[in-house]
Amino acid sequence: MTGRDNELWQQSWRDREIAFHQPVVNPYLVRFWPNFQLTADDRVFVPLCGKSLDLLWLAGQGHAVIGVELSPLAVRAFFRESGLQPTRRKIGKFTRWEHGRITILCGDFFDLSAADLGDISMVFDRAALTALPDDLRGAYIAQLRHILPDSSRMLLLTTEDPEEGEMQGQPFAVADEIASLYSGAFDIELSHVESVFEPDPDPAVKLPVRVEQKVYLLTPKLPSSAAD
Repeated sequence: MTGRDNELWQQSWRDREIAFHQPVVNPYLVRFWPNFQLTADDRVFVPLCGKSLDLLWLAGQGHAVIGVELSPLAVRAFFRESGLQPTRRKIGKFTRWEHGRITILCGDFFDLSAADLGDISMVFDRAALTALPDDLRGAYIAQLRHILPDSSRMLLLTTEDPEEGEMQGQPFAVADEIASLYSGAFDIELSHVESVFEPDPDPAVKLPVRVEQKVYLLTPKLPSSAAD
C-alpha cells in the first residue's frame, strides 16, 4: 500500500473503526470450502487478515494457516481474544506471530516474498481485494502471482454494486473488474450471488443500500504446453 493508505488502515484500528470485522466465522467459507477437497496438509494463505475468526476455523480443519496484517493492534487482538499465547520474533520487515497451526506476519503485504509464505495450496480472500483502493488492485493481484505457487487456488468473496449485472439481465455475471484482474491466470467460477442490504458508507444517508455478495472459485489455468 502507499504510505497514506497504510496510515489510514492503522488509524482505523487505533480508533476501533472496524465495522468490517465479522464477529463470527464467515458462512460462505464454511459452505464453499469443501468444494476444493483439500487435505489437512494443504497450507492456506489469508491476505489482509485483521483479527478474523476465519483463521481459527481454517486451523480447525487441520490446515497450517498464514495470514498477513499491517496493524499490530489487530494481530495482538486476534491472539488475545482467541485465548492463545503466541511466540513472536522479528524476521526481516515482518514480526512473525505463531501459535500452533496459525502464523500471522505483521507488516506490509507488498513486502512479502514467496519464501515468507512457503508452499501455499489455497488462498482465502474475504474482501481483501475490495478493501483496497481501485488503483492498488492490479498491484495486489500482481503481488499475489509473484509470491504464490502457480498451482495455488483461491476462494474469493466480494461485495459488489448490483446495477451493472442487472442492467445486462445477468445476475450471475462475473464483474468486469474481476474478469480483467484474474482471467489471465485463473479460470473463474461464480458460485453464489446473494443480495443484502448494508448501511450506506455516507453516514448522512439513513437508508441502507443493496449490494451483492459474491463467491468466486478461482482455479489456475494450465500452461498452454500442459493443456495441449
